[in-house]
Amino acid sequence: MRYNILSYHIGEGIKNVFKNKKSTVASIGIMVATMFMFGIFFLIGENINNIMNTIEEDQGIQVFIINEATEDEVEDVRYLISTIDGVAEAKIFTKQQALDQMKDRLKDNKDLLKGYEGDNNIFADSVVVKLDNLEKSAEVQEQINKIEINGQKYIKKITSSDDTINALIRIANGIRLVTGIILVLLIAISVFIISNTIKLTVHARRKEISIMKYVGATNSFIRSPFIVEGVIIGIISGLITMLIIAGGYHLVSIKVIKMFANLNLGVTLLQFNDMALLISIVYLILGIGIGVVGSVISMRKYLEV
Repeated sequence: MRYNILSYHIGEGIKNVFKNKKSTVASIGIMVATMFMFGIFFLIGENINNIMNTIEEDQGIQVFIINEATEDEVEDVRYLISTIDGVAEAKIFTKQQALDQMKDRLKDNKDLLKGYEGDNNIFADSVVVKLDNLEKSAEVQEQINKIEINGQKYIKKITSSDDTINALIRIANGIRLVTGIILVLLIAISVFIISNTIKLTVHARRKEISIMKYVGATNSFIRSPFIVEGVIIGIISGLITMLIIAGGYHLVSIKVIKMFANLNLGVTLLQFNDMALLISIVYLILGIGIGVVGSVISMRKYLEV
């Protein structure tokens, strides 16, 4: 008996989806737009968190040496840095190590760096500096910038992870705020569109609903097929958005990874597979939630709540 009731609700819900095709397509379109916008900011947020974690693992200062410096000169710079008060450790990180590290981070996309081997290596030798106290970061960087050997400066650039982390935190907070505002607005629009789509079906069946109420059908029994309709629209929207955002992320990430490599940044992007399960769950909850809320709202006029 329970199986028959469940089959009835699912069957009626599927029929409702196809009864108002234009409205259904409009609902799916709005929901896809909602999920797509959310997905973009979600993926950006996840990658920023990943970059922050990567930088925190190597927290300290990285001193990049000019390309013209010899191995001995790089070692001399490293030694002078190690003598600065506040420096706990100073290690040379060669351009080849930087290239190999980036390849490891790119994983399946490491072929993007094929042309950068040997003399074409775009990375620079550097000295990775660990501090005994991060509060001395600014003071240590000032001392490093003063280093000269026989009147020649060998320091090309200094990067400090604590500054980067603070900047990334500000960006992450901004993205979360924008994501929240956009998500609320688009969810409201999606609920409105879906509820109006379902209202068309409800209105067309208002006599049937009246008869069902007259013979004793419960509100939940009458409401269930329309909830199923909203859930189906939500799930279809989620699947479509997942395909679009997966393809788009793959194309964009390749270009961004190349940009990171050219800018000599020691970070990369997450692969979509690393986030696929999480975003699938989010889309499933979002789609079903919007569908259910839209369905319930559309039935208010016809059922006692």
